[in-house]
Amino acid sequence: MAFGDLALKLGMLLVFFGVMVYVGFYCRKHSTDVNGFVLGGRSVGPWLTAFAYGTSYFSAVIFVGYAGQFGWKFGIAATWVGIGNALIGSLMAWVILGRRTRIMTQHLSSATMPDFFSKRFSAPSLKIAASIIIFIFMIPYTASLYNGLSRLFNMAFNVDYSVCVIVMAVLTAIYVIVGGYMATAVNDFIQGLIMLVGIVAVIAAVLGSKGGFMASLQGLAAAQDAGIANGSVPGIFNSFFGPDPLSLFGVVILTSLGTWGLPQMVGKFYAIKSEAHIHKGTIISTVFAMVVAGGCYFLGGFGRLFAAELGAAEGGTPAGGFDNVIPTMLKTLSPFLIAVVIILVLSASMSTLSSLVLTSSSTVTLDLLKGRVVKEMDEKKQLLVMRVLIVVFIVISAALAIVQANSSVAFIAQAMGVSWGAMAGAFLAPFLYGLYWKRTTKQGCWAAMLFSSVFMIIDMLVNLKVLSLNLGFLASPINAGAFCMLAGLVIVPAVSMLFKAPDRDEVDSIFSCYQRKVIVAAKDSIETEE
Repeated sequence: MAFGDLALKLGMLLVFFGVMVYVGFYCRKHSTDVNGFVLGGRSVGPWLTAFAYGTSYFSAVIFVGYAGQFGWKFGIAATWVGIGNALIGSLMAWVILGRRTRIMTQHLSSATMPDFFSKRFSAPSLKIAASIIIFIFMIPYTASLYNGLSRLFNMAFNVDYSVCVIVMAVLTAIYVIVGGYMATAVNDFIQGLIMLVGIVAVIAAVLGSKGGFMASLQGLAAAQDAGIANGSVPGIFNSFFGPDPLSLFGVVILTSLGTWGLPQMVGKFYAIKSEAHIHKGTIISTVFAMVVAGGCYFLGGFGRLFAAELGAAEGGTPAGGFDNVIPTMLKTLSPFLIAVVIILVLSASMSTLSSLVLTSSSTVTLDLLKGRVVKEMDEKKQLLVMRVLIVVFIVISAALAIVQANSSVAFIAQAMGVSWGAMAGAFLAPFLYGLYWKRTTKQGCWAAMLFSSVFMIIDMLVNLKVLSLNLGFLASPINAGAFCMLAGLVIVPAVSMLFKAPDRDEVDSIFSCYQRKVIVAAKDSIETEE
């Protein structure tokens, strides 16, 4: 590697790191109490909230893991995943959940999803269960963030994987611990701008290396893969729905509908400033997702054009696994664009990591430790415990990522699929019905949480060959996660109807937050008799 190229890449990285750390210290004035540290004082504007939502949504898991794997499997049809992310995961999530989440969580004085369940259903036990689910399943998701990033660092700098993990972990810890939610939101905005510009530039450069868009489509039409269903059909990889529409639908559901039940995503609605800002944030978030997610999967759809460079492993999969597809596509880029890609994926990963560890630490502190393990916990002690736990979670996830790299653990997408499936399956239906349906019971919530958690654990054990069960279509963590989410939408109302309805006055009091009373002057001052 030429010294000038290396200096350019390192220089851009150092500037990026410097900005992230500076923002952390600049925002420390907003993190002097729990409300400010966890929610930014519920005063975050639409641009920051929308970008925080989007950058927490899309990480190296998406850019390297999912885009590579599903682009290879479905061809250009993988773009539907990005479109689904924009329309279902962003637009519909903001429209259906945004306003009601913001209003009810403030009405209940709730700062976390477990606390919402506890106060909405008068069930402290739900708070404990939800906190444990978050603690267990957030860790593999957090660990999976490092893997895709390390492959790009190795391609650009040929540095050891452990170095990448440690650098990313330390820098993220600094600005989250110092600046809390506001620091993550401001950094997410900066990182989001980088992601928008970077993905457009990378797509143009990669397709340009293969003769342009039309030439790339023609090349994709010639690609075949006898190892998958319909893979030998001419033109199947540049067709509208690809070789396996049913599996494609499962991916769309998992990666799109899943955001409705993920604590780190829903938590963004808690912090936005007003209803007017929610409307603006909806538009911004949808456009962001369409460009970034749509662009990632669109780029991944052309992965088979690089089959010769990748080589083939057993069963037609690319040599080095699906996680190697995107890095191979990027090898021919200029040093400047490679540096842009590194910063792009670093931005996506650090923003998601910061959101995950902040969610985990606040949940464990406020919902598990406060008032239970530690009976007396004032504001200052809560902040201290959260900051300590941020370090703990980052260390655990980094250690797992390094161990994973030296073992035969499955691909990035599988680790994320288990986490998303378990958490979104457990929380999506209880949270959604809790916002809209007064008849929802705590028993219905318990049923959905237990079903999804147990099913995803079984699915994981089957994939690790600890259990010998034939799950068929649901053996894939992706399909299993999508199934759990959809199943929860049936389980919650079905089980709720089997039990006594919640106290009417109590529920009416909770839902009264949606019916603000306004007193206006009468137009006529003289009453008329009929």
